[in-house]
Amino acid sequence: MKVALFGGTGFVGNYIVDELLNAGHEPHILVRPQNASKLIQSEKCITYSGHIENEVVIMEMMKNSDAIIYNIGLIRQFPKKGITFEKLHFEGVKRTIKLAESAKIKRYILMSANGVKMDGTPYQTTKYIAEQFLKNSTLDWTIFRPSLIFGDPRGTIEFCSQLKKDMLGLPIPAPLFFNGLIPKNAGSFSFNPVHVTDVAKCFVRALEKESAIGKTYAVGGEMTVTWKELIKTITSSNGKNKWSIPAPVFPIKMFAKLLDRFSWFPITADQLTMLMEGNTCSSNVFEEFDVKPLEFSGESLQYLNE
Repeated sequence: MKVALFGGTGFVGNYIVDELLNAGHEPHILVRPQNASKLIQSEKCITYSGHIENEVVIMEMMKNSDAIIYNIGLIRQFPKKGITFEKLHFEGVKRTIKLAESAKIKRYILMSANGVKMDGTPYQTTKYIAEQFLKNSTLDWTIFRPSLIFGDPRGTIEFCSQLKKDMLGLPIPAPLFFNGLIPKNAGSFSFNPVHVTDVAKCFVRALEKESAIGKTYAVGGEMTVTWKELIKTITSSNGKNKWSIPAPVFPIKMFAKLLDRFSWFPITADQLTMLMEGNTCSSNVFEEFDVKPLEFSGESLQYLNE
């Protein structure tokens, strides 16, 4: 199958390329000129140089494709630079859906996120309205909503490596965030970390699985891990222990609102909001797609020591 992949040079995209090739598919990938060097196995892919706004290039991709995977996403936006959730999470999806309908392509798989909602942060809201637009289209759609994704970033951005770099690698205690004034439940919000290879396998195996059409899948690992446990697992993966202390999230959010427009500041107020909500889910997705999930453990986090 010839697959048009949007978002093939990022963290998850790299692994989707691997799985497409392993399954014998032909990846057709939109690559921004400045990201050309980030595409792995580029010699085995058909590449198209351009941006998600370039409908001419996108139509050329679709003329040569049988299915679409939309995996473009941001973890934070910089509106003054024209980098926004609205532009990439929603407008890009909307554009590719309309062009897919014109090109008579039916199969469309969307990367969303666990916890998306209409009344959420801009990240959550734009992902949610993209889902709704897809559901109201004429396409044979499948939506995946992963929890926290971990794995070797291969030079891109990934949660655990960024956390280690920006917070856990500093000579200060790790913060156990809590709401309110009393730290009774500090660091108790939870996640179901899922390995990036498991997510990529689900995407690719869904391409030709008719029973996946019209379904939305939560994708989370089998272990439920609190923030406190996550910090411990990451730091102990290289034989170290990290001192942690309760930290009220409200003043940190206020500080982040002042500085999160700067790329050097490690976290935004909205990211803190979503972090405190936790990110857990239950699903039979791995059973349905015949995937044996990797455990979130010191062994699977060895890439943090490279």
